[in-house]
Amino acid sequence: MKLTESRIDKYFNLNEAAERTLKNAPDVTLAQNEGELRELAVPGDPDEWYEVSYEAGDKEVLEAKVCRVKNGIAVNYSEPYMRRRDPKALLIGDDMPTDKRHYEDEFGGDFESLREETYDWLMERNLLVFPFWAGRKDCEIPSVAIAPGNAGFFALGLGLLQGVSDIEKMDHPVKPKVYINVAPPFRHTHFDGKQRVVHNRSETQHEIFSYNLYPGPSAKKGVYGALLHFGRMEGWITAHASAVKTRTPYNMKSVIMHEGA
Repeated sequence: MKLTESRIDKYFNLNEAAERTLKNAPDVTLAQNEGELRELAVPGDPDEWYEVSYEAGDKEVLEAKVCRVKNGIAVNYSEPYMRRRDPKALLIGDDMPTDKRHYEDEFGGDFESLREETYDWLMERNLLVFPFWAGRKDCEIPSVAIAPGNAGFFALGLGLLQGVSDIEKMDHPVKPKVYINVAPPFRHTHFDGKQRVVHNRSETQHEIFSYNLYPGPSAKKGVYGALLHFGRMEGWITAHASAVKTRTPYNMKSVIMHEGA
């Protein structure tokens, strides 16, 4: 679905920066299910590789090649460094309590200027957007992902991890508490090629700025950080765990949760 200005007002209640970005972007596609994200992940010839690249300064950088396979899509990152999560990726852009590294300690200056620059960059792109519930729906944390249109494979990975909400089935506009904003070339123009994900928190919202296309630091760990943030304020616990449901030959069922997996 193409998001026109009237549809943005109908379906979303966004913060000022995100609303301005979507209303001024040249084209905005709203994905409503995982099937649509699969199609958007490889928008070209289904039998060919789809190249995901961006202008970064005075050069064009190939970030990944994506193709369709029998059970979904396959992604090959052009740099071996991008094929696993950098444990130093996370930075905090606000002044709320944390034991993590702050953006200003690493790079000097307030994060707000880079936040505005990121939204300005997104505003000039064709965008892909979809809403989801962070964690489980009963956590009541409506969220939205905003990514460049050619980063459909990243959006699909996020959708498979967190789900995709069909906005047509919601009875009121989505007022996100979590925003995931994806701006891949900033990895090269601002962070010397390193994976960086900046969390910008307040009492009412949690912005996650993903400056790379590996989903681990943002789509997985980033959303986990947002759940920790709201859980701390609202008095509930976020489990970081692996769970499996097993059935014995005698038809007995067991659920095992490995905390801290």
